[in-house]
Amino acid sequence: MQEDCGATGPVIRHLGDTALSVEFGDHIDPELIARVHAFDAALNQLQLAGVIETVPTYRATTIIIDPLTADVREIEATVLRLASTYGDARPAGRLWTVPVTYGEGFGTDLENVAAHTGMTSGDLIEAHAAPEYLVAMVGFLPGFCYLSGLDPRLAMARRSEPRARIPASSISIGGQQTAIGSLEGPSGWHVIGRTPVRPFQPGRTPEFLFEPGDRIRFRPVSAREWSKLDVEAARRALIAECIEE
Repeated sequence: MQEDCGATGPVIRHLGDTALSVEFGDHIDPELIARVHAFDAALNQLQLAGVIETVPTYRATTIIIDPLTADVREIEATVLRLASTYGDARPAGRLWTVPVTYGEGFGTDLENVAAHTGMTSGDLIEAHAAPEYLVAMVGFLPGFCYLSGLDPRLAMARRSEPRARIPASSISIGGQQTAIGSLEGPSGWHVIGRTPVRPFQPGRTPEFLFEPGDRIRFRPVSAREWSKLDVEAARRALIAECIEE
């Protein structure tokens, strides 16, 4: 089942009886991401009965519901009404500085990506660390952050054969996206570095560090500094610096 509120409105799709997907488009685009984040923030402010949580992505928001208490028709009506009244201004997220060691045994694919782009490794590092990225969505693994804002020159198709596992907290490139990994796991992305920051760390407060809408700046650090920061992070210290709320 789906409902469409017009060319500029969202499409609502039922994901079984426990979730709805509110879809605003079918591509990756900064304006679309801003629209999804703004809608998600406005929806959460309503605190609708039966809504357990919402999960914003690049192009849609998934609404997780309790089918025993949620009035699905009322939620659908609210979504359509909200879509016609909320603004597209993204709420200001936090700004983080995240230390990264590029190459040096931390970024297996740095040289290959540099060769693909026609850059030196140093130029690639500089270009990757230059932008202010947006946490567009969190998913795949707990705390895994998909970032928008990658320099188009650094885009590179994913590996034809994914690796069975890459290290936790890897910094990687896949297509036109870059990411901050969380847990060790499989990946077809190109690993160019690693951060000592744990985006997800059970027992820490907060367990999940980054949220959709947050902004990220990378700070290149030496392998020696990485080791010191990693020891601190293992103690559940917050190694990423939040420099703007």
